[in-house]
Amino acid sequence: MTTLDERGPEQGEEPGEELGVHTDAAVALDRPAAQLPLSAGSKAANLARAAAAGLPVLPGFVIPHGAGDDARALRHAWRELSRDGTVPLVVRSSSPQEDTEESSLAGQFASVLDVRDWPGFRAAVRTVLDSADRPDGTRAPMAVLVQPMLDARVGGVLFGADPVEGRLDRMLVSAVRGGPDTLVSGEQDGTSYHLTRSGRRLRPTTPHTNGEHLLTRTELHRLARLARRVERIFGGPQDMEFGFDGEGRLWLFQARPITAMTARPARGARLLGPGPVAETLPGTLQPLEEDLWVAPMARGICSALDIGGSAPRRLLRAHPVVTTVAGRAAADLRLLGIAPPRHRLLARLNPLPGARRLAAAWRTGRLTRALPDLALDLTADIDRRLAETPAPAELSRADLADLLRWTRSALAALHAQEALAGALLRESGTRTAASAALAALAEGRGQGRTDTEIVAGTPVVLALTPPSLTVPLRLPPTAEDGHPPTVTSTDSRHLTLPTRESLRLRVRWIHQLQIHLVHDAARRTTLSHRAVALLRWHELLGTLDGTPLPTDVAQRLPRPDSPPLPDTFRLADDSVVVAERPRDGAAQGVSGGRVTGTAWDGQGERPEDAVLVVRTLDPALAPLLPQVTALVAQTGSPLSHLAVLAREFKVPAVVGAADAVRRFTPGTRLAVDGTSGDVRLADTRTREAADR
Repeated sequence: MTTLDERGPEQGEEPGEELGVHTDAAVALDRPAAQLPLSAGSKAANLARAAAAGLPVLPGFVIPHGAGDDARALRHAWRELSRDGTVPLVVRSSSPQEDTEESSLAGQFASVLDVRDWPGFRAAVRTVLDSADRPDGTRAPMAVLVQPMLDARVGGVLFGADPVEGRLDRMLVSAVRGGPDTLVSGEQDGTSYHLTRSGRRLRPTTPHTNGEHLLTRTELHRLARLARRVERIFGGPQDMEFGFDGEGRLWLFQARPITAMTARPARGARLLGPGPVAETLPGTLQPLEEDLWVAPMARGICSALDIGGSAPRRLLRAHPVVTTVAGRAAADLRLLGIAPPRHRLLARLNPLPGARRLAAAWRTGRLTRALPDLALDLTADIDRRLAETPAPAELSRADLADLLRWTRSALAALHAQEALAGALLRESGTRTAASAALAALAEGRGQGRTDTEIVAGTPVVLALTPPSLTVPLRLPPTAEDGHPPTVTSTDSRHLTLPTRESLRLRVRWIHQLQIHLVHDAARRTTLSHRAVALLRWHELLGTLDGTPLPTDVAQRLPRPDSPPLPDTFRLADDSVVVAERPRDGAAQGVSGGRVTGTAWDGQGERPEDAVLVVRTLDPALAPLLPQVTALVAQTGSPLSHLAVLAREFKVPAVVGAADAVRRFTPGTRLAVDGTSGDVRLADTRTREAADR
């Protein structure tokens, strides 16, 4: 009788291998030990848990982390699962550090498909284990998951919630012909389906590249039912990979928590946008600039809306018409009448707006006739006060504080009349303060005067520059063709401008006076121009009244230059900007956030604020994600591994940006909105001014 120890190895076996021996080196998915994430890894543990709950999971086994190389046990498990090599296998990573609630690490480790023999299996296991080595020299704990390779008719990714729009009442499906690997790797875009929790389609389906709609209505309902069952098992919506085989059976390949959900505004959140206020305040504002310029603008426009009956006083009292978001001025677009009402039919049937406008009709009717004279009186008063104002250094602290208070009141009055003039007056004059400023600037430079002399003699040129407490005033270049435009008068006070343009010009003059006053106050308190801009209005007045500076003023940091605001957006929790998605256009935001940066193609030296612009979402780009500011791809799916990682790393990402590689060459300054999918050339004026 021959014992196991006496029997020699069979042909093809490695020394020491014997059939019929089973150790913990290979743990079947139907065993309780396979549900332990620390040893089996999260991917295998989740599938084992789903299989135990009766979900359609393929059979398989896991090589636990730290199990060692027991060739006999592995050969036995491989032979049973592959039926002696007749069934191809998939060998996948299953690290305890991936597929968790905190981190998905989607696509970071290796998977090997279509493994058909024992040497290939051994090589595939080594490939997966080797992928645990990280670029920083550390090594992740790694188990290996082995399952039959399903010849799927259709496969894809199913999200039990919509992570792109942040909706828990929606599901998102993307499907491709064959298995899901080409979808998650970014090779195919797939067919996208937006579903209710019952599986009903919500919007027209984005077809597959060849025009096919791959999933039937019944299959979509089955997927929704699977997502609900998985959610009950794991306690929340999951990111799942699935496949339908040739016989129509649905299989679950993977389930992991959704690690990054886009912020979603509360129901009824206000519709905001830079709108017309960005014409006056285009850049990022520091705290004192907000108090000096935004607060008076909000008061003035609020008064104009109240006088004109354009908005109910209840709303005007409850919400500021103009506010700041990330330091940039934004307006309530519905209060300004720029955006249509939320419910147009109800707005037509509601008698209150009509009654409100009727009550204001007599005011606006008389005001339309009187407004030009009122504006003329106001600008004359402003001009007289400016002419009589002594140099800031000649003012006492009390006089300096009083003059600063007057400038805020003057700005509120100017903004109110400017808003009314824009709404009520239809002036035939087309000349703007900017055109007059360009002519005066060209004339002054033609006469050999310095910019300082030009500003002192013809302050209309201030219309060409935005206000700033921290950036030195610098006038833009003019045309050098030798034929500068003419100006009727070099004295700004005698320019003939339309009423609204005349008021806007005085707004800019008041801004510049405030800048001089604040700089003089900073000198008296030994603060720099940058430091004084970090004070609030009441703190500045306190220092002029003799109150000590705030104790934390030395620790305050200036706001960084934030990216431009979307044309229309709403605010979610923590003031997160959520852009309104355009209804058309191929580009799609897949990872929220707004940034500006420099286009980079992944080759050569990486800019500090690199925006990676590529053709496809190649998984090999994953190591670059933590090093870039944003990601823009010409193709791709919101459910691909790289898109999932971008959301997890909070890197704004856009897919479907047509011809992006050609349009956005390396070095181009870009503004990227990962929510709306908007990618545009960045306005570099603020950056250039800051650099100066």
